[in-house]
Amino acid sequence: MCMSTSEAPHAPNSAPASGFSAKFSHTLRSLEAAQKPGIGVPAYTRWVNRRVARYFAAAAVALGITPNGVTAISAACSAAGIIVLITCPPSVGVGICVALLFALGYGLDSADGQVARVTGASSPAGEWLDHVVDSIRVPSVHMATLLSFLLYPAHYSFTGSSAFNGWIIAMPMIFTALTAGHFMSQILAEQLRNNRKTAAPPTGGPLRSFINLHMDAGTLCWIYIFVGFGPVFVIVYALLLLANAATVLLSMRRKYVSLATPAE
Repeated sequence: MCMSTSEAPHAPNSAPASGFSAKFSHTLRSLEAAQKPGIGVPAYTRWVNRRVARYFAAAAVALGITPNGVTAISAACSAAGIIVLITCPPSVGVGICVALLFALGYGLDSADGQVARVTGASSPAGEWLDHVVDSIRVPSVHMATLLSFLLYPAHYSFTGSSAFNGWIIAMPMIFTALTAGHFMSQILAEQLRNNRKTAAPPTGGPLRSFINLHMDAGTLCWIYIFVGFGPVFVIVYALLLLANAATVLLSMRRKYVSLATPAE
């Protein structure tokens, strides 16, 4: 969600198959044969979202959908989840619907890059579009959460009061600022490191994938399944905010130190 999670580049299909089933199977095999290790990538993205995205990508190729088309569908799914969150009174069903739409949007967000690579359609314009959609998606989710808190205060209140609770209202705003800062920190650090040949930060092993699960866009998607249980959702959202804030601050410090250290 926050970042594209496309698989490693590989050559376009050399012998395209005919028919949906044949194209789907051929593309899926091509994608499964060219996987990057995903060292340090959060667990849901690494072991769930990328796997699901391969099926989405294979289906898109078989149907003739372009990478930008997949990006558009991904954005539409996320937008649909946001609309449901804002316009529908919170309930168990609404929470499940929102979580599924967000997760579907995130899966397709990973699929667009895979479609581009397996078809040889990668381009700077497509990558730019993917990043622009990502930069809008997550802040919009938090702003929609803020609107839900404002529209249905009694549902999210611990006392059932319809009065606005300041700290509950503040959380999505803080999360939005945190997300924007972290996204820019990642993009700039990568660009500056490449341009100035500074040292890369350590990536960590498989354990780090689970330690960073709270930073996973998939985790954010699925916490909305608790929307029907107002106070429970508030607690989960608050814990996720605190965990993200601590990790982002540490990440920014690590990036600053790595950029200040010349590569050996």
